[in-house]
Amino acid sequence: MSLSVLIFFTIVFVLVFLLRTMKIGAVVAFLVAGIIAGPFVLDLFQVDSTLTFLGDLGILFLWFTIGLEINMKRLWQMRRTIFGFGAAQVLMVAVMLFPVLVGITTWSILGAITVSLLLAMSSTSEDMQLLTDRNQLNTTMGHQTFSILLFQDLLSIPLLAMLPVFAGRSFNFGATLVDVAVTSVTLILGVVIVGRFILNPLMRRVARLKSKEAFLLVVMLNIALWAVVLDLMGLPVGLGAFLAGMLMSETIYSHEVRAEIGPYALLFLSLFFVALGMGLNLEILYTNWYIVVLGMVGLVIIKFLALFMVARVRHISLNDARLIALVLSQGGEFALLMFQTMKSSGISAVPPAHQEILTAIIILSMVSTPFLLAIHDRIMRSTKWFARSRTRQLNAGSKDIQPEVIICGFGRVGQIIAYVLGARKIPYVAIDLSVNSIMLGREKGYNVFYGDSTNPTVLRDFGLGGRRVRAVVVALDNTNTARNAVLSIRSVAPRVKIFARARNLVETRALLKEGVKEAWPETVESSLMLARGVLGQLGIPDSTVSNMLDEMRSENYAELDNAITDQNN
Repeated sequence: MSLSVLIFFTIVFVLVFLLRTMKIGAVVAFLVAGIIAGPFVLDLFQVDSTLTFLGDLGILFLWFTIGLEINMKRLWQMRRTIFGFGAAQVLMVAVMLFPVLVGITTWSILGAITVSLLLAMSSTSEDMQLLTDRNQLNTTMGHQTFSILLFQDLLSIPLLAMLPVFAGRSFNFGATLVDVAVTSVTLILGVVIVGRFILNPLMRRVARLKSKEAFLLVVMLNIALWAVVLDLMGLPVGLGAFLAGMLMSETIYSHEVRAEIGPYALLFLSLFFVALGMGLNLEILYTNWYIVVLGMVGLVIIKFLALFMVARVRHISLNDARLIALVLSQGGEFALLMFQTMKSSGISAVPPAHQEILTAIIILSMVSTPFLLAIHDRIMRSTKWFARSRTRQLNAGSKDIQPEVIICGFGRVGQIIAYVLGARKIPYVAIDLSVNSIMLGREKGYNVFYGDSTNPTVLRDFGLGGRRVRAVVVALDNTNTARNAVLSIRSVAPRVKIFARARNLVETRALLKEGVKEAWPETVESSLMLARGVLGQLGIPDSTVSNMLDEMRSENYAELDNAITDQNN
């Protein structure tokens, strides 16, 4: 058993390393690892009830993660792009795929509609990683791509709500459409109401405990509770986890939830994709390999053409339209998840053997995207006409949070800095773990959120690492916390300028050693300001006092070393 585990983790490491080198998502690595470890290759493990249970947890976490990305405020702000471009893209792909599937398969009309919609969905995790790696997330092209992915995630609600229809109930298009629409709207309104009046107060109380364990447990309890409630309603448990994610996205704690739950979600998700890979029937795929290859090529071509046409109709530039179509040309984990959910629920909208082939087609299409983008980039660099075309940066009027300054800590110092930045119309975001400070700050109009400033994931989530963030202010009153925050900031963005507060000279010099550009000791500076007032009252010229204080500040207050005896005051 121990040797099997060692071999398995070695395979996973090598695959993740190789695929990430080629900028292919880790999802594919876990799928391939499952195939290699499965019964048709090395046969390292058996898919027993324990692995199946962990895989089911992975499914819930995946639905939760998707739901966490859907925020009502963000949807409203981007409604025209999301429900215009996003809806047109899905509809065009489905319309182009549907006659092809009806013509080459013996599926029912409902089965062809189902698969057309599922294949219209792209891989959110892979595409977001690709945009981040290519530094294109904050371009016009990245903005449009993100809007499409948001619509696809939102489409998960009605598709999940339709699973009972796929299970074999009598199908009446009009009645089904009304039922799904009513169910979807009711669930979304329920999320908004419960999130605002129940979950927010509950999370506030839990956050005051400042216990990561309690924080994680209430998140997991939220997932399990909604999964059970939806199951009792006769709806898929995955939809419950999806709504739990939407609930969390409506709270001020969403960034911290995303950061804290991330490692656990990755663990269970990896087990889900490993189990999915182990369950693939390679004999069927080997026999039908040409169908898999042709299916992958056909899917990529159809999606590329559909996306490109819709983008051009919406007057998107030729270069941006081409990139959007390439980035979104693959299938996604949503379709893989739906096939697995249908399989475990005994839903046979598509024959099981065909589900195996469709799964392989989606996996290959996900692998193809980075290579297609690399070929595209090579052509762009080698052709002068194409090289003149560049993606445009989003204009400054974008309503998304794009701070120029991040303030870590929202105590008295952080609040004053936020006030000054706000008065100068400089976009900022403040992060703190004090619920009281956050609630009071938000009531007064400050842009402050709940989050751990020492967590690199949280910092990235608020924009650190992007080109827009020009400075970070560390206004934390705990020395160790401030130091850890500085280390986390430098690990994410080594070149960003860091300004920090300190209580005394010892803390100031410790922070400067960690790479802080400027650190100001509160006690020393307040004393110097008092001295300035006293000297001015005594008639000393202001220029003389300024020169004197500047000399004292030079070389990190070196002149004050002999004057200060108690460095803790």
